[in-house]
Amino acid sequence: MKRSLTVASAFTAALILAGCAPAADGGSTAASAEDATIYVGSLYEPQNLSNTQGGGQGVTEAFNGNVYEGLYKLTDDGAVEPLLAEDAAVSEDGLTYTITLRDGVTFHSGKDLTSADVKASVEAVTAEDSKSARKSSFKYIADIATPDDKTVVFTLSQRSISFLYNLSYIWIVNSEAGDLTQTEDGTGPYTLDEWKQGSTLTLERWDDYWGEAASNGEVVFTYFTDATAENNALLTGEIDVITSVQSPDALAQFDGNDDFVVSEGTSTTKELLAFNDRVAPFDNALVRKAVYSAIDTEKLLTSIWGDYGTLIGSMVPPTDPWYIDLTDVNPYDPDLAREELAEAGYADGFTFTLDTPSYDPHPAVAEFLQSQLAEVGITVEINTISADEWYTKVFQERDFEATLQEHVNDRDVVWYGNPDFYWGYDNAQVTQWVADAEQAATTDEQTELLKQVNQQIAEDAASVWLYLYPQIVVASSDISGYGVNGLNSQFFAYDIVKS
Repeated sequence: MKRSLTVASAFTAALILAGCAPAADGGSTAASAEDATIYVGSLYEPQNLSNTQGGGQGVTEAFNGNVYEGLYKLTDDGAVEPLLAEDAAVSEDGLTYTITLRDGVTFHSGKDLTSADVKASVEAVTAEDSKSARKSSFKYIADIATPDDKTVVFTLSQRSISFLYNLSYIWIVNSEAGDLTQTEDGTGPYTLDEWKQGSTLTLERWDDYWGEAASNGEVVFTYFTDATAENNALLTGEIDVITSVQSPDALAQFDGNDDFVVSEGTSTTKELLAFNDRVAPFDNALVRKAVYSAIDTEKLLTSIWGDYGTLIGSMVPPTDPWYIDLTDVNPYDPDLAREELAEAGYADGFTFTLDTPSYDPHPAVAEFLQSQLAEVGITVEINTISADEWYTKVFQERDFEATLQEHVNDRDVVWYGNPDFYWGYDNAQVTQWVADAEQAATTDEQTELLKQVNQQIAEDAASVWLYLYPQIVVASSDISGYGVNGLNSQFFAYDIVKS
């Protein structure tokens, strides 16, 4: 699809609204930049404040890197850098990682960071009751030792080439803290001031932060359930940035206006029609391929996003190392879809229920799919559910036939190698390739194996990858310091300044 925007951040950006105070002469003086407040508009309010108990995309956006930190940091361009880890030594066989912690780090409660906190944080992600989507990434951990307060030794049951990358997803939390679903105790440059559920979440700069202090004094996330109201809030100055523009129609208000900057960055968010591959008729790859070929994904993308966004033919976005163009594997071809349905034994079509999240753009996508699939004899019954209902019904209980969902993470094709994941795709060869890729001795070997995974899940139509979201952010023109891509919905606020 064509591009007409300057490259910049999406789903993650912010700006500072400097407060004003009366001056002695009756005028006004702007607050200093380091004390400024950043007002961020978002459609993704946290469900709670924990990343192991289903906090969702919103808590990642607000807390990752700002309130909580990991041993490693995934930068805006996808590089992995040490953060709370000072150093790491890897054994020759790749099975032992000895990590030394950074000195002088304390939690917001005042407790010193120790290896016991790291051990407890990893175990919280891998616990039986953990709701972390990254839980399966750490299945190779055989033991976590803490020989002293500054050393953590991870012993793996087999080589894991992505181990340090995966550690960037784990927030290090005070092991002595209680329930952290409504509060926090991290090591980051901000502390939680107040969460007014359904309204705002406010972060304050923490002056005792171990690293470089945040460049602003406060961050206020303002939550909206309606994209039009969010756009109006930016136009009137109630907020200073929209972290994720939900419709290209809104851009006309900002594009060409010197008061705003409209930017497009690189996206990792995929809109999926995910089948429950465990249940008929979606346990039949031919049926899944027929559904795929009955959908004009280019028309869908244009109807939702206009000239923005990208078509993809598998789970892998172009920014992942193992990307290959697979958009022709399941082409839009209604006649082919009918042939495949007949061959699979469904010449007269069938009926299925599509569990559809209630927030944009899913309802519009569901109606489009309903219309398209009707043309080849497939009846779609739309069941609209909330985000909380989706998590329980679909993700936890696997009680669905098909669903819509956006998947925000990079490098998440590996989940098709896990038959226990919510969509239930189970191909023994793919599972083996994923396992072999994780045990690879080199990144080149890993890349080649995951390209095979990418190709196979497309040929099996494991899901329908409808499109890759655009990354569009609209911000005040006097803001700088926000990221340009914002992988995985993360939003680093600490470098943002107002000129």
